[in-house]
Amino acid sequence: MRPRPVLALVLANLRRHTRDRTGMFFMAIMPFISIIFVGLALGGGSMGDKLRVGVVAPGGDAVTAALLAGLRAHPDLEVTPVGDKAGLESAVREGSLAAGLVITPGSPRLDLVATENNGSGVAARAAIEVAAGRVSGVLAATAAARSAGASEAEAGRLVRQARAEIGGVTVVDRDSPGGEPRGFAYTAPANLLLFTFINSMAVAAAMVESRRLGMLQRALTAPVKRGMVLMGEALSRFAVAIAQAVLIVVVSSLAFGVRWGDPLGVAAVVGLFALVATAAAILVGTLLNNPDQAPAIGPSLGVVLGMLGGCLWPREAAGETLNAIGHLFPHAWGLDALLALSRPGTGIAAVLRELLVLAAMAAALMGTALVLFSRRTRAGT
Repeated sequence: MRPRPVLALVLANLRRHTRDRTGMFFMAIMPFISIIFVGLALGGGSMGDKLRVGVVAPGGDAVTAALLAGLRAHPDLEVTPVGDKAGLESAVREGSLAAGLVITPGSPRLDLVATENNGSGVAARAAIEVAAGRVSGVLAATAAARSAGASEAEAGRLVRQARAEIGGVTVVDRDSPGGEPRGFAYTAPANLLLFTFINSMAVAAAMVESRRLGMLQRALTAPVKRGMVLMGEALSRFAVAIAQAVLIVVVSSLAFGVRWGDPLGVAAVVGLFALVATAAAILVGTLLNNPDQAPAIGPSLGVVLGMLGGCLWPREAAGETLNAIGHLFPHAWGLDALLALSRPGTGIAAVLRELLVLAAMAAALMGTALVLFSRRTRAGT
């Protein structure tokens, strides 16, 4: 197979794409606008940053001291004293605090101040509930010992002994070690997938235009195999997808401090997802007859699949049903893999299942596109 015709077609397509100012805006600027605003809405920062939790605790009784000690001992929390509830609520609304807790001395009730619309608030609420649950368990155990006839000192000794005996038990979540990434650490991978697919769909219009003008048909009349023409179309779109992904990885790392994880694993995920986006773009470019249809249908399809795959909001906010539907499409698998790789100590072996699914999707889409391309693009017609 001679590389010159393929290279010429790739360069022609890339030159056409770089002259499209609207397309370049959505490739070079729009992803970072989305990362900034959505990342800030989800709490900013990244996985490994501590969540700032405000506490209003006017009293100094044993229960308050135990609860504060539990909160300070949590590895993901940074406890900040706040003067009153009004100030606490204001700080949570403004986003300077992920969540807040009002402790009333002598009352069994704790007032939690948190929002449900960002990842930091959800994570902080869960951590506070864990700490409060431990204190509540100690108090319940102490009350049970007192009810059984033990003195206050004896009850305290029995509870401390029980806590020491179970203190070595550690619960490990193998599905999400280290917690779900939040803020920019979540939105950067999500937007990489979202805009790689959307911009691939957008440039499908160029292929429709080439077919409408007869450029592809004229190319097929030359001594060039049909497979070489398709390879040129595929490589040009794959180059655009890879350029989009690399740009987001580099800028998000430098500007937002996003840690992507194992380079080999990230490269494999990005490469396979770019193949999926490329195959989908060729399929759309082959099926459509009007170049004006591609910018309307392709990006809309990319947004819908991004919504289902968790690229527009945290997956815990979508629910199990929507997440299950999302895994029928590539975005959810790509996001699973990239979020897993961002956790410390995770390598490519941990995302082999996701890589196999993406490879199967890419092969299925590319095979379908090849068959339809051969049928719909006839030399001289």
